[in-house]
Amino acid sequence: MLFKKMKKSSMVESESIRPSYKGSDKLLDKVAIITGGDSGIGRAIALHFAREGSDVVIVFLRSVKDARETKKMVEKEKRLCLLFQGDIRFEQFCKRVVQETHKHFGKLSILVNNAGVMNQNHKLSDITPGELLRTFQVNIFSFYYFSNAALEVMDKNGCIINTTSITAYRGSEHLIDYAASKGAVVSFTRSLAKNLAKTGIRVNAVSPGPIWTPLIAKTFHKKALEKFGKNTTMGRAGHPYEVAPAYVYLASMDASYITGQVIHVNGGEIVGA
Repeated sequence: MLFKKMKKSSMVESESIRPSYKGSDKLLDKVAIITGGDSGIGRAIALHFAREGSDVVIVFLRSVKDARETKKMVEKEKRLCLLFQGDIRFEQFCKRVVQETHKHFGKLSILVNNAGVMNQNHKLSDITPGELLRTFQVNIFSFYYFSNAALEVMDKNGCIINTTSITAYRGSEHLIDYAASKGAVVSFTRSLAKNLAKTGIRVNAVSPGPIWTPLIAKTFHKKALEKFGKNTTMGRAGHPYEVAPAYVYLASMDASYITGQVIHVNGGEIVGA
């Protein structure tokens, strides 16, 4: 019963964008690819980008209904939205998304590597080789595939923004492979930022703490959901609309002197390194 109440409540509270959010053309006429953009944090990023003037490309795996709903939301902001359904574990699909995006719009300004998977396992031996491989294929290999393809066509002064996680910094006893893959995202971000600094392309990351998303509802058990986010300084989990503005900032020229950095949106947990 509690789980049903939580889901109903989160549907209301986890709106992707605050009605009071005012766009100011920070991303006017940009073109952004967002993986995992059909729901959760990805959908919130798409709507914030659109309200700031960017056209959006949504990459998703299964939920056609969610993706189409996100597309409608973006179009209500008077921006264009393309949908690509496919498996980002495969390099050829990632390349095709980038190539067709560039062919359609004539440019690519922003890449947001956001899609991710997680599985709860309370013992290391519970993680199967197949699960381990899939976690890394989605959570870090795809970041390489998309970034590599994007760099061939990305605008001068373009940017790449990667989604990592608080688990990369403090670890997680029941999300070992997920935390490890998100740690790899941090190192990838810092290394690629240094590699591309002279080109003018910035590479940064956002590290969400506990955020109510469909991934959490699908992955966590009932007891974990009851306590989700309660141990943060703010005493609650966050919502996608509280994370997305960090991506807007990093994608905009307001962050023109920022690269290789991670913004932590976690309800007050102090993170070192």
